[in-house]
Amino acid sequence: MATKKKVITKDDIVSKYMDEVLEKGQKPKSVYHFAKENDFTEAEFYAFFGTLEGLEKEIFRLFFENTVNLLHKNEEYQGYDMKNKMLSFYFTFFEILTANRSYVLQSLKIDRNPIKNLVQLTTLRNSFKEYVSEILTDDYRLEQERFQKFQEKAIQESSWLQLMLTIKFWMEDESPAFEKTDIFIEKSVNASFELMNVAPMNHLIDFGKFLFKEKVYSR
Repeated sequence: MATKKKVITKDDIVSKYMDEVLEKGQKPKSVYHFAKENDFTEAEFYAFFGTLEGLEKEIFRLFFENTVNLLHKNEEYQGYDMKNKMLSFYFTFFEILTANRSYVLQSLKIDRNPIKNLVQLTTLRNSFKEYVSEILTDDYRLEQERFQKFQEKAIQESSWLQLMLTIKFWMEDESPAFEKTDIFIEKSVNASFELMNVAPMNHLIDFGKFLFKEKVYSR
């Protein structure tokens, strides 16, 4: 009796891809070569991914998804303010990156063109920006509604830039247990939330409105 072939899953393909990149030091040449060398069919690959590039992006999105899932399992997390939710995200996310450090370092340095390497992070970027929007509270939101959409986009983009800078710092960190990265996270997140203090901005907007009314209506 013929042995029934194991049904390959999305996680199987992700795991096989990460192993191949680490073992060979390069990406597979094509879906055909990747599937053939790992004993599954192209059809099985395409059931989950459209391209190898899509698979690369999904790996980093899964790091994000696993982070958020772990956070939501912590009952105390829901009661945290925005800053502590962000700190919790950072520490958990970088624990997951550290568990997969060899792959992350290899994949983000595999191409001579750094822009091509960063393309892998586009799906992570979208997911992270949504996360920032979800945890944004009124404490950091401008009172004037017409400025809120612009403000939210600015916070999303600045938060993404901060995450990218932290990833770069972590990649270059040679300290034991990456303790310098932990310090970097705490100090950078604290500093960013100091800069997000909306009280001065609200005062400036109110002052601007006052000057505008005085200039227009005093004529």
